[in-house]
Order: sequence, then structure tokens, then C-alpha cells
Amino acid sequence: MRKALSALAALVALALAAPSSAQDPRAGRLTERAHQTREIVYFLQQPETHAFDLYHDYTESREGIDKYVNVVRRGSTVSKPSARVLETGEALTAETYRGEAIRRAGIDIGEEVRPDSEAVVIRFPAVRAGESLRLRISETYTDAGSYTLEGEELVFDRNFGRPRNAVVLPEGWYLTACSIPATVSQLPDGRIRLDFVNARPDSIDVLVKAKRRPK
Repeated sequence: MRKALSALAALVALALAAPSSAQDPRAGRLTERAHQTREIVYFLQQPETHAFDLYHDYTESREGIDKYVNVVRRGSTVSKPSARVLETGEALTAETYRGEAIRRAGIDIGEEVRPDSEAVVIRFPAVRAGESLRLRISETYTDAGSYTLEGEELVFDRNFGRPRNAVVLPEGWYLTACSIPATVSQLPDGRIRLDFVNARPDSIDVLVKAKRRPK
């Protein structure tokens, strides 16, 4: 019995002595695989609009966190943001802040607030210890710099930072070129979908071109 208690005490001491993930500066590079934070899907509208819908899932498990802040990429503008709790289907409030309004609201966007800064803030009840919250966030982006029509050709040129990214071409278009290897499939409604897997720790520069299908 004494030997068993001594062994147990040694294990407890070892566990207490081990550095926690909060103390490890490398901890931010590791994420729980069950967390849905790795994928984003873009649904391109007709290129004359320069607009595309997107959605991505997000899992929050940090105790006390009560909001998600999505900083809009410079050059893009956001509209129609929405969010939903995946477990229950509950709709959450999504608010858009721009420029000085970000500072006045005390929102930390992780960078200097500029006049053209834009952020979508989704609020939810603070996460309790040992629990998590899974959200699906949907938005429409407009960005003439990365999505446009050049002559008769659709051009989508965007930097992807997530491990998994997908692009769905608008109805009536077929793929002609892609700068990064992708799995190409056809959806039941005829639209073309490209799935990208980014195994690198940095981002990939994806250039997609397409043409209209003959009527």
C-alpha cells in the first residue's frame, strides 16, 4: 500500500511540475482536432457583382469568452453577417463596426484600428468551464480587387490561410485554370466546386479562372 501511495504521489508531483499549455509559447500552434475552425467555403456570385458568400464554423472552448470577432480583410467590405449555434440552431446577433466605432466599443481586433478597419462581432453567453460552443458564421464579401470579370473570363484571386478551403463557381461557369492543386467536383445543381488542402503552416495564393458555358 505504501509503495502504491508513493507512486501516486510521484505522478501527482510530475503532473504539477509539467508546464501547462497556457505557459508554453508554442501552444497557439496546436488546436484540438475536434474543433471546427479549419474550413471555409466560398460561394461566388456572378463576377459582375464582385461579391461572394462564405461560411465557416468556429468552436470556442475558452472559459469566459463571450464574443467572436472577425476582422474583415482590407480591400473587402462585408454585408449580411449572421451566426447560428450549431448544436441548437439558435440565431445570434451579428454586429458590424467600422473605423472609430471599433475603438469606441472597446473591441480588440489584434491590430491598429484604421479608418477603413471593419470587424464583425458575434456575441453569445460566456462559455463556462468544461463547455464549448460551436458556431456557423455566414457573410457576404464584396472585393473588386480579388474577384472580377476580365473580358469574358471570371477571375478569383485570393489568399487562403486555413487548412481547408473550398470555392464554388457561380451557376453557368466552367473551370479553365487554377494555380493550386484542387479536387474538382460537380454539385447536383451543376455548379463546379474546388476543394483545396493546405498542409503548410503559411497561406496559399489561389488564382481561379473560369468561362461561361455555351447556352
